[in-house]
Amino acid sequence: MSKTISIIFIVVAIGLIAYNVTLVNFADPFEKNSTIALIGIMASLCAIVLLLVFITSKKIQDKVNKD
Repeated sequence: MSKTISIIFIVVAIGLIAYNVTLVNFADPFEKNSTIALIGIMASLCAIVLLLVFITSKKIQDKVNKD
């Protein structure tokens, strides 16, 4: 997977976070729909972290193979 595709996935995850934030009822964040939105936010954050780790590991692999 190239760096461009990873960046596209990160942008999509950020879009999902923005959408899910609009669904959260901040007056009662643990009601049914708000809980689902919070889970979606956490899942998107996890996806971003995993993609950033993947990009970093690719950079390290390229440096090791270069030498």
